[in-house]
Amino acid sequence: MSVKHDLGLTVGKNEDFSEWYSQLVTKSGLADYAPVHGCIVFRELAYAIWEKVMSILDTEFKKIGVKNVYFPLLIPERLLKKEAEHFKGFTPEVAWVTHGGDEPLSERLAIRPTSETIMYEMYSKWIRSWRDLPLKLNQWCNIVRWEIKSTKPFLRNTEFLWQEGHTAHATREEALQQALEILKIYKRFVEEYLAIPVLDGFKTEWEKFAGAEVTFTIEALMPDGRALQAGTSHFLGQNFSKTFGIAFLDKDGSTNYVWQTSWGVSTRLIGAMVMVHGDDRGLVIPPKIAPLQAVIIPIFYSEEEKIQVFSKCKEVEDRLLNRGISAQADLREDYTPGWKYNDWELKGVPVRIEIGPRDVKDGMLTLFRRDRLERIRIRDSELEDTINSLLEKIQKSLFEKAKNMMSEKTGRARTIDELSKLISRGMMVEACWCGSKECDEMVKEETGASIRLIPFEEKPVFSNCVNCGKPASKVVYFARAY
Repeated sequence: MSVKHDLGLTVGKNEDFSEWYSQLVTKSGLADYAPVHGCIVFRELAYAIWEKVMSILDTEFKKIGVKNVYFPLLIPERLLKKEAEHFKGFTPEVAWVTHGGDEPLSERLAIRPTSETIMYEMYSKWIRSWRDLPLKLNQWCNIVRWEIKSTKPFLRNTEFLWQEGHTAHATREEALQQALEILKIYKRFVEEYLAIPVLDGFKTEWEKFAGAEVTFTIEALMPDGRALQAGTSHFLGQNFSKTFGIAFLDKDGSTNYVWQTSWGVSTRLIGAMVMVHGDDRGLVIPPKIAPLQAVIIPIFYSEEEKIQVFSKCKEVEDRLLNRGISAQADLREDYTPGWKYNDWELKGVPVRIEIGPRDVKDGMLTLFRRDRLERIRIRDSELEDTINSLLEKIQKSLFEKAKNMMSEKTGRARTIDELSKLISRGMMVEACWCGSKECDEMVKEETGASIRLIPFEEKPVFSNCVNCGKPASKVVYFARAY
């Protein structure tokens, strides 16, 4: 067996999407399976990508006055029970701590499935006056939700990483605006940095977050036709503030309950990036989120050439680093240039720079675009400007390719038969709906697809309800989902 075949993917993306994804996640070095059910090890590459996600979003959050905190991992059962509707929504997924050492605990402790209850217990202590508002806090942390269904790296894990923002406001309007502003940040981030187009809108009443008045969502479409919830922002109204007694003395002397929001994105964004952009050679990481944007590969045939080429590779690395481009010269001598090409293609680095003795002599460089698998020959003096321009082109090209994929895999149905056929072909479906939960459930039973969102941008109704045939009130998107 060749080295390339042994280390590379043994199944194509269009051949067996699920197996392709599983192989790619492990063989690229993104993650490995941990010895705990449903858990993965975030390896160096995945965590470096997550660090970029954190850095970019953290900057955006701080621009609107959000500050970071950290709350305990363990939540007393009494706090979860305090908000019955919320607790009911998470009961099947909660992992419990029942012993401290060998001693049974007097009260069970939940390993956080989300932090509303423990955070709002503290909010009730901290908020007293209108002067304490708005309170805008966020934490970057891990979450445990015991997965009964089959797990999938990054997309559905027992433990995953995320950020959860929680804000409290004096008025309904201010809180609602906050929830919508966050969703805009999420959409902009996913489209501009991950190069993944998304739809934005509302969740149905039965799909909204437990305890929320309204859940806003961004939904991405994967190449297998399944939708992936890429981020949510919840307008909680006063549901939690009344339960936890989060009240404040207003300017007019009246006592009022605060209006709240909560919102988050998680490491499932890494999974979305892998699915949307990856190919049969490996990962394809958009330049804006890539920990390494350019790798430099030396090619030499003698000791004399090695010294000359290594020196040039280091020079190119320094020049790119000085221009703010993350670059690395791969000077490992135990591997051939061909092996390195395959290895870095598997890891999805956007640009490869190949330097041999002839390149040094002629003052030329060879660039390789990971997204299009194309080589470009340039003058050495044009390096920095060309790389900058190329990274921008790759970012734009990946988004346009993903947008075209989403368009090609989105159909329109007027009847349940049409919808069923489109779903079976791996598509998301735009359809008219009467507004009833029963119709959503019947469609799901028939096709496996459910309403992923009600879009913000209302479209004209073009038929009766896709399921019951009665007059429709809205155009919605149906899809199977991760």
